[in-house]
Amino acid sequence: MSKRKVKDAALPVGECITQVCIKQLLTFEGAQWVLQSKICLFRHLLELLKRTAVHGESNSVLIVGPRGAGKTMLLKCVLRDLLEETEAQKNLLQVHLNGLLQTDDRIALKEITRQLHLENVVGDKVFGSFAENLAFLLEALKKGDRSSSRPVLFVLDEFDLFAHHKNQTLLYNLFDVSQSAQAPIAVVGITCRLDVLELLEKRVKSRFSHRQIHLLSSLTSTQYLERVQTQLSLPDHFPDGQFAQDWNDSIKTLCRDKSVGEILQRHFNSSKDFRSLHMLLVRVTQNMVPHPKPTIKPIDVQEASRVCFADATANMLRGLSILELCLIIAMKHLNDVYEGEPFNLQMVHNEFKKFLQRKSNSMYNFERPVIMKAFEHLQELELIRPVDGSSAKTQREYRLMRLMLDHSQIVEALQKYPQCPTEVKQWGMSAFG
Repeated sequence: MSKRKVKDAALPVGECITQVCIKQLLTFEGAQWVLQSKICLFRHLLELLKRTAVHGESNSVLIVGPRGAGKTMLLKCVLRDLLEETEAQKNLLQVHLNGLLQTDDRIALKEITRQLHLENVVGDKVFGSFAENLAFLLEALKKGDRSSSRPVLFVLDEFDLFAHHKNQTLLYNLFDVSQSAQAPIAVVGITCRLDVLELLEKRVKSRFSHRQIHLLSSLTSTQYLERVQTQLSLPDHFPDGQFAQDWNDSIKTLCRDKSVGEILQRHFNSSKDFRSLHMLLVRVTQNMVPHPKPTIKPIDVQEASRVCFADATANMLRGLSILELCLIIAMKHLNDVYEGEPFNLQMVHNEFKKFLQRKSNSMYNFERPVIMKAFEHLQELELIRPVDGSSAKTQREYRLMRLMLDHSQIVEALQKYPQCPTEVKQWGMSAFG
C-alpha cells in the first residue's frame, strides 16, 4: 500500500472505530441480547404493553436491576417491536420522564403537557389539584367521537426518585388512573433500587399492580474481554480490506497484553455497565496516534483508564488556594489526633497557627476574616459539611464540621498540586501536625 493510501485510510479511522464501537455496543445490548438471554421477559413485557396499545387495557410494571443489566435496552427493543403493529403505531402516545430531571410534580406535569402537545389545550386554565390537571390532559386525548381515549405509555426512569416527591402525588395519580380504567395508560418504572416498593406510601402501593421484571447481569470477565475486542474490530466491509485485517490483528494482540487485561479486569470488577466501557473505548481511540499507521497501544488504554478512574474530588483540591489547602491539611491532622471526631473553625485555626509558629514564615500569615472566608468556601465546595442542622444557631467559629475527604485523596492532591511549597507538602505528608 502506498504512503498516500495509508494516509487517506488513516484519516477517518478514529471516527470509524468510534462508530463501530457504538454499533457493536447497540447490537450486543439490543435485539440479539434480548432475544438470546431475556426472551421470556421480552415477551412478557411486549404482551403487557400490547394490551394497552391495542386493546386499551391499563397496566403498571417495574423493571428492576443493577446499572448495565439492560433495563432501558429491553424496553427499547419491546417498543420497537410493538410499534410495528399498525394500530399501536397509529394510537400509542409516549411520555418519558426522568427522576433526575423532573425533580417535582409541577415540573413533571409541565413535561407531560409538552410531550403530549397539549400546551394550547391547557392554555391559562387553573386547576385545583394535580389530579384535575392530569384528568383534563387525558380527557383531551380522546378521539374525535369522544368515546375512547388514546392509550398513553408513561416511562419513569430513575423511578425511585419520584418516590421522594411531596406526597408522591404523581405516582399516586398515575397508578390510580391505571387501576380505575379512567383512560388506557401503561406505567413502566425503571429503577436500580431492589427495595423500591418499600419507598412507596401505602395508598400508592395499593394502586400498583405489583408486577416486577428483575434483570441481573450474567456477564463474565471473558465475555467482557471478547466484547472489547469485537467493538474495536473493523467490519469486513471496511473499504481497505488489508488495513482492516492488520488493524484487527493488532487488536487481538492488544487484548492478549497482560497490562491491558489487568486494566479491563479492574473495569469489569468496578462496573459491568456497558456505558462505562463505551466511555473507556472512546477515550482509547481518541488517544491513539493516527499517523503514519494508526494503532492502539497498551499505553493508550492505561491513559484512558487513568482518566476514567480519576478522582474528581482530588482534582478539585488541585484548584484550591494555598490557604485553603493548608486548612484541609490542618483538618487532616485533627482527624488523625481525634480519630475522626468533628472539628470547628477555631480548632482548625489553632492547628494552622502551630504550623506557622514552627515555620515562622510571614507569607502564610492571614487575617482571621480571610481564614473564615476560605473555610466557608470549603463548605460551599462540600469538602466539609456541618454535623447537623442545629449548628446554624451556633457561632460560626464553633460550628462542628466533618471533613469529606480521606487521607489518600489529600496525599494525592499534594503530590499533584502545581508548585506546592515544600514546607506545606512536608506538613501534609507528616503523620503529626
